[in-house]
Amino acid sequence: MHPTSAYAAPAADQPLGPRTIQRRNPGPHDVAIDIRYCGVCHSDLHTVRNEWGNTIYPCVPGHEIVGIVTAAGHEVTEFKPGDSVGVGCMVDSCGHCDSCRAGEENYCENGFTGTYNGPAIEGGHTLGGYSANIVVDDKFVLHITHQDNLAAVAPLLCAGITTYSPLRHWRVGPGKRVGIVGLGGLGHMGVKLAHAMGAEVVLFTTSPGKIADGRRLGADDVVISKDPVQMEHRHNGFDFILDTVSAPHDLDAYLVLLKREGTLCLLGAPATPHPSPAAHNLIFKRRQLAGSLIGGIRETQEMLDFCAARNIVCDIEMIAMRDINTAYERMLKRDVKYRFVIDMQTLKDATRSA
Repeated sequence: MHPTSAYAAPAADQPLGPRTIQRRNPGPHDVAIDIRYCGVCHSDLHTVRNEWGNTIYPCVPGHEIVGIVTAAGHEVTEFKPGDSVGVGCMVDSCGHCDSCRAGEENYCENGFTGTYNGPAIEGGHTLGGYSANIVVDDKFVLHITHQDNLAAVAPLLCAGITTYSPLRHWRVGPGKRVGIVGLGGLGHMGVKLAHAMGAEVVLFTTSPGKIADGRRLGADDVVISKDPVQMEHRHNGFDFILDTVSAPHDLDAYLVLLKREGTLCLLGAPATPHPSPAAHNLIFKRRQLAGSLIGGIRETQEMLDFCAARNIVCDIEMIAMRDINTAYERMLKRDVKYRFVIDMQTLKDATRSA
């Protein structure tokens, strides 16, 4: 074990601050990574504040990690020192269930190990990317082939794969009309990716102030979802709708927009359930209500390569490590376009000034 600098929350009602944590020494199949950038996901905030009731403290969040390999175990063949790499939401899974064998570790039937707040193989619990470095099994490390703007690549490890996976699964592409509900960290990537896949993209937002941004990001049309006339004009018009909103809301308003056999896919996990949709809105058009959770390692690499080939990255605001608690408050106010990313080179300054 070796010490490293990090930012951690000691309890649900306390802010994140400097802390020294222990990382395992790299084993035969491990990759040691110097973390350069870490995206800030809303899941970080939920976990730090124990809003899901399962947080283990001290909590070091962060699962949108981009960095440089500093060492690799002697059994590692895919990575070498100096490589640009990423680590997303998982650092382990059982490896032998049907989902793992199918390359869908995100649906591991024995539960995947989260990059933070999961059981660590060296004992204790996993500690995430708000830290100077991390050691990860090579099966859960990803190649980064973007040539520049690596900071804006970091959120692809969560926001990117979370939207890419359902778009791929439901075969979004040319000739398909696709709706994206919400223009936040997930929604803005949904618009970019669906557009890049060749679909006709319609953004649904409650905010007229987001119309111009939606079009800039690739939406062919923007609908103000609070306007019943605009919504009614889109009935029975969509092959697929990706709903990125994490607050409870009326799902029927979007189910009726689907064509026969269309799918409404949920990504958000609200603290309280959505109102139950009316059965007839599903039955009479053979519509589907579905959900999706991140993606497996193979698909995450596919997403990264897809984005690198098209120079797709997230729209970000870079912050210093010392500003993370302020960033959390701004996230609650939706005051970010569209993802915060921590410049981890500022961790030393934050630790020194504490």
